Formats: sequence, structure tokens, C-alpha cells
Amino acid sequence: MTNNNNNAPSFYSCYLFDFDYTLADSSKGITDCFHQTMAAFGLPPVDDIVVERTIGLPMRDAVRKITGLDGDEKIEEFLTYYRALKTFFYPEALPTLKTLRERGAKIAIISSKTSHRIREAFVRDKAENLIDFIIGCDEVKELKPSPEGIFLALERFGAKPENALYTGDSTTDAEAAKNAGVAFCGVTHGVTSAEELAAYPHQAIGDTLETAAKLGNLMHENVGASIR
Repeated sequence: MTNNNNNAPSFYSCYLFDFDYTLADSSKGITDCFHQTMAAFGLPPVDDIVVERTIGLPMRDAVRKITGLDGDEKIEEFLTYYRALKTFFYPEALPTLKTLRERGAKIAIISSKTSHRIREAFVRDKAENLIDFIIGCDEVKELKPSPEGIFLALERFGAKPENALYTGDSTTDAEAAKNAGVAFCGVTHGVTSAEELAAYPHQAIGDTLETAAKLGNLMHENVGASIR
């Protein structure tokens, strides 16, 4: 864990976040998600091998073969639930967003994932009110480390780069923040080490969002006072 916030403002008005390996983990096993989705839909259980034999098939074909469901609408409902289930928030993620929200912060997600996939996870956990908007790969021409997504968020908020903090788990995130001229906070939930992240300008790096925020004193109790 590192702290490099000597020149940081005491708080920010805009908090921008990456999604995968920053707020959430989407690597949950296929078989577990199929079993849980089938139970939620009241479908009879199947053995793991039944699911495993469909890996590699197009998802709609796999759902049809495993569940016996027919009709595009029913299959799409199943897939929507399944995809959201594969993604779970880290324990500190939603409480951190809630704390920032209660203190008046503007919050957005900037990810290389599609917006609706991210939105499904927030809707599932009834947490849509914790963010203002999502900028996914479907809303930009260039993905990170291009600063396009960050610039778009700043434009929507009417904010200056110096009033924003971008939090992510990868060197791509760190480089995007640098290219946009915004402060960066790193978390090591993913596969990138603290040492790799520390090679880029940063306010703090921690093993969780909560640790990084405390380390860098990045969640000021009067954050809303700076919104402009």
C-alpha cells in the first residue's frame, strides 16, 4: 500500500470508477451461476456435467439444451439473470459508494464493458441510486487508456480534471487517468500489483477501496461542498 497524496486536494467533487476488479468481480464459475439461475427460475436441478458439456456452445443454445426453455423472451430473461449473477460486488464497494453519495459526491462508472451489463448488477442489488451514470465501451470511440471516457464524464458533470478522482485496478486505468489529467487511486483486487500501479502518478494504492480511500484521505466528510 502506498500514499502519494501530498499535493492532493482535501476532497473531490467527482468520483469516477472502473468496474471489473475495482468495484466487482465477474469471474464466478459458469456451473455455479447456471445452478443458481435455474433455482431462481424454479427449474429442476441438473448435474454439473450437463452444464459442462455445453461450454463452448453459443449461450442461447446452451440455455435451451440445459433448461429446456423455449422462446427468445424466456431465454433472454434467463440470460439477463445469469449474467448479473456472474458479477458480484466486493464487500466494501457499495458501502463506499453509499458513503460518497451521502456526502454529496457525483459518481460515475467508466469501463471497457458494455453499459447495460454493468447496469444489470446495480439493478439486481437495488443500488442504481448510488451512481449518476455509466460510460461503457458502447459510448466511446476509443477505449482506455484513451481519456475519452473520463473526458465525457467530466463534461456531463460540468467538472474540471482537478476536481475528479479516478479509481481502477490496472495500469490501463492509471494511464487513462494520467492522459485525462485527473488524480488516480489504485486498488489491487485484480492481477496488477501495487508496484506496477505505483509506476504511475497516484494519490493512493490499497488492497481494497476502503483501504485506499483511508490511506489517501480521499473521502472527506464535506465532499459535497466542493461540487461545482
